[in-house]
Amino acid sequence: MTPKTAAAAGALLALAALAGCGTTGAALAPAAGAGPVVLDETADRTRVTVAAGSTVRTELHSTYWSPATSTDPALLAPAGPPSTAAGPSCQPGGGCGTVTTAFTARTPGTVRLTAHRSSCGEAKPCPPGEQDFTVEVEVTR
Repeated sequence: MTPKTAAAAGALLALAALAGCGTTGAALAPAAGAGPVVLDETADRTRVTVAAGSTVRTELHSTYWSPATSTDPALLAPAGPPSTAAGPSCQPGGGCGTVTTAFTARTPGTVRLTAHRSSCGEAKPCPPGEQDFTVEVEVTR
């Protein structure tokens, strides 16, 4: 790992910790060749910066989530159909599993990834702060 990669990884870890505390902030994408940028519920209401050509993947941990969508597919395009994977030992109606969607950053600009759910479990409505997932993605050259 180069010093630049280590610094970027450290910044991502620090920002992930802040995002988990309910704060907003910016996150840096991993260095080139380090793999996709993976966003889950802890990235909600944050901003990430990725280079054109990067892969951004959302992994939302409940099958009650809709697949994430890009507000501008010309900037951040779907890289195939979304997938849903059931979790092991899940009770019917539990929503256990993940909804994963991959995107390819195409051209510079700013776009949002969004997803929605109205249920947080069988017959359990989500509170207002847990219904929507939004991440702002800045694509750079």
